[in-house]
Amino acid sequence: MRRQFESPIVLLGARLLSPYIMVFGWYVIFFGHYSPGGGFQGGALLAASVLLMRVASGRRISRLQIQEFATTPLAVVGVLIYFATGLTAMAMGGYFLDYGQLPIPGLEPDMLRYYGILIIEVGIGLAVMAILIMIFDNMVKGEDYG
Repeated sequence: MRRQFESPIVLLGARLLSPYIMVFGWYVIFFGHYSPGGGFQGGALLAASVLLMRVASGRRISRLQIQEFATTPLAVVGVLIYFATGLTAMAMGGYFLDYGQLPIPGLEPDMLRYYGILIIEVGIGLAVMAILIMIFDNMVKGEDYG
């Protein structure tokens, strides 16, 4: 990426595609627990939308999205969501990731499992997205990409 030529066509295409990829990534995360997809696939799509803009626009415009210093805290938040859900179930007397033991009042066990899996998928999606962006940022660090 040492020779990046700013192309308004490539930038316009990236700007048009990136939001749709991001929305589809969230769709895959939220519907991944009962259809194909899930946290990893959705997180990879979210990262792809961010990386598409970074590759197409360079560092100047990509700083308007997730900045490099924010990727590590986002990854940590995702991992914490995962483990906090599992440990909460253990604290309530169940096994690790036993969603039926989550302390959400007024829900039947099947809905507890539904929301427990959804919480896990969001955590995994955030962690995967942040880590993939972090890998890209570390690979191009020192490179002149804009």
